[in-house]
Amino acid sequence: MFLTLLLQAAPAGENYTSLLFPVVIGLIVYFFMIRPQQRRASEAKKFRESIAKGTNVVTIGGLHGKVIDVTPETVVLEVERGIRLRFDRSAVARQAGTPAAPAAAATTEPAA
Repeated sequence: MFLTLLLQAAPAGENYTSLLFPVVIGLIVYFFMIRPQQRRASEAKKFRESIAKGTNVVTIGGLHGKVIDVTPETVVLEVERGIRLRFDRSAVARQAGTPAAPAAAATTEPAA
């Protein structure tokens, strides 16, 4: 039984090929999953730091409103005339009127 296992072992000179597959998979995961997520997180952080009075924003819950007051930790939104709500800055998802995710511009050709 042990002889069968020893005969199936790879030759000593081919060890680098067994390490190549996990390294390639790791690079694919990094460039297609981790790196884009880090870029989106840094863009969101920059946006939240640049929120100013008068900006129309959308919260992560989908509430649309106009920024009335800004403090380092919170944002006060006016959602309707006279109705003001206080949110954490981290609850603001994006500026109103901008798409949630950049969509590819579709080109349409006129029909002949």
